[in-house]
Amino acid sequence: MSLLLPPGPISRLIARRLIFAVLSLFVVATIVFWAIEWLPGDAAQRILGRDATPEALEALRVRLHLYDPALTRYLHWLAGLPRGDFGMSLAAERPVLPYVGVFLANTLLLAAAALAVHIPLSIGLGLVSAASKRDGGVDTLVSVTVLLGMSIPEFVVGIGLVAWLSTAWNWFPPLALIDQAQSAGQFALLLTLPVLTLNFVMTAYVVRQTRTSMIETMQSDFVRSATLRGLPRSRVLLRHALPSAIGPAINAIALNAGWLIGGIVVVEAVFNYPGLGRLLVESISNHDVPMVQGAAIALSGAYIAVNLIADIVTILVNPKLRTTLQ
Repeated sequence: MSLLLPPGPISRLIARRLIFAVLSLFVVATIVFWAIEWLPGDAAQRILGRDATPEALEALRVRLHLYDPALTRYLHWLAGLPRGDFGMSLAAERPVLPYVGVFLANTLLLAAAALAVHIPLSIGLGLVSAASKRDGGVDTLVSVTVLLGMSIPEFVVGIGLVAWLSTAWNWFPPLALIDQAQSAGQFALLLTLPVLTLNFVMTAYVVRQTRTSMIETMQSDFVRSATLRGLPRSRVLLRHALPSAIGPAINAIALNAGWLIGGIVVVEAVFNYPGLGRLLVESISNHDVPMVQGAAIALSGAYIAVNLIADIVTILVNPKLRTTLQ
């Protein structure tokens, strides 16, 4: 199966998606700004606390331009975007863009680690389930486990893993404070529970797709012919059946990669992981509008980019979609 595709259809797809991406980011920024504006209190109160004097609150509100009309502050922030100026954080008093960039890198690192485990694990479980006796013990155990993971919210899975593997057994640290890691081994330990949580939640779909596709492929004539030639079962599965059955699994992995950027926010909050999810929660708590907008745009941009890549991969591995685009 050739994966080559003329550049025209893909280029048009990317151009359309980029236009929608810009419009989507503008809508996200606008909704976030006005949503934060409607929250009670302001950044000066959150920064100085309950014991702040009226004079101190007045001085800080003037310094942060909080007395300017909301529309003026929004248009001023919008005018800086073409220059890459996302404004200054009201709480940290530093430029938003480099601050958000550090947290975005951590989020992408966690997503990459989760995918590095997710791909071989989910395909492997699907392969084992398909190769075992239909509806037998192994097949049922795999199916029930992955469906259980899919039906439980990620924050419940995360809290359960902390209670079991951290509090009860003391195997892994309960918080993923990777900025405090002293070695590569400690860094890996800190990432373990968030990665396990994400994989427990998103593995089911790929496992089911791989299992179904493998069962159909194993009934094909070329697989039966390989079996009748006396080839080892492992070779029949891995060298003959799996390459033909892997397409639907890749489609499901691509869709999971798009979900991962959204679902990772909750997991970061559960494990206090220093990513965009934690930054977003803290910034909303501080009423730090520029930082919330920067984090929301970065998160939305990453979500759109991952979905675009997932769509392209899905098209490349699906001959029907490639024909439709042409």
